[in-house]
Amino acid sequence: MGKFDIFDTIDALRRKGHPFCVATVVRTADVTSAKAGAKAVITDQGEIIGHLGGACVQRAVKTAGVAAIESGDPAMIRVKPSDKVVSLVDEDGAQVFKSGCPSGGTVDLLIEPFAPPPMLVIFGNTPISRAVAAHGDLAGYRVVVPEAMEFSGAHARFEGCDLAGLNLAARDFVVVASQGAQDLASLRAALESPARRVSMVASRRKAEALKGKLAAESFPAEKMARLKSPAGLDLGGVDPQEIALSVMAEIIQWRNADKHITEEAPHEHSA
Repeated sequence: MGKFDIFDTIDALRRKGHPFCVATVVRTADVTSAKAGAKAVITDQGEIIGHLGGACVQRAVKTAGVAAIESGDPAMIRVKPSDKVVSLVDEDGAQVFKSGCPSGGTVDLLIEPFAPPPMLVIFGNTPISRAVAAHGDLAGYRVVVPEAMEFSGAHARFEGCDLAGLNLAARDFVVVASQGAQDLASLRAALESPARRVSMVASRRKAEALKGKLAAESFPAEKMARLKSPAGLDLGGVDPQEIALSVMAEIIQWRNADKHITEEAPHEHSA
C-alpha cells in the first residue's frame, strides 16, 4: 500500500462531486497528540479520513464538519479540557468543544467546507432548453439534460423522465422546458424530486391546467406549491436565448437567497 496523501483524497472527492470539509490543526497548547498542520477530510456522512489526534478531537471535528457542510460556512473550533471551558464561544470567536481526554491539551482547528455547485436539471429538447443548458454551464452549474439533447457540457444525463439516479438534493434546481412534449410527465417528475426550486417555461394558464391534472391524480398540494411558472424574471425577452437568460437570472437569485437555509442545528457543543 502506498503512502497516504490527504490531498489525493480531497482531489478524488472533488472529482466525484461529493460535499466534504477539510479540518486543519492550526495550533496546539500543552500536551496533545494532534500536531499543527495535520489535516483530515470529513465527509457528509461524518466519516473522518486522516489523523487529527485523539477521540475527543475527532468527535468535535465530526460534529463541526457535518455542520459546516450543511451551512457552507467555514469555522474555527477549539477543543479544550472541560474544566477550562467558560463559554461555548471564546473571546476570539472560536467555537468551543469540551474535551474529557486525559492529555489536557487544547487544539485549534480550521474547518473548511467544499460543496459542488448545484445541479441544474432541464427537461425538454427544445431551443429554450438548450439555451438554458448553455447559460447554466457558463454560470458553473452541474447541468443535467435528457439523453436526446445534443449538449457537450452535460454533467450527467437522464432517460425519459427518470431522475432516480441523479441524487438530487434540495439545493438543486429543475427547469421544465418540454414545451408540448411529455409536459405532464416531466412536471410530475420535477415536482417529485427533492429540489426546493422547480420552474416551468409555460404560460400561467397552461401551468394551472397541468396542476389541475396532477391534483386529479391526488398529487400532493405541497409539492405543487413549489412550482414557479412562467419560469424566469420578467426581462421582456422573446427569443430562446433571452428567455433562457431570464430563467438563469431567477435561479441565481434563488441560489443567493437560499444560501443560509439549512437544517436546524443543535446549539449545544460537547466532545
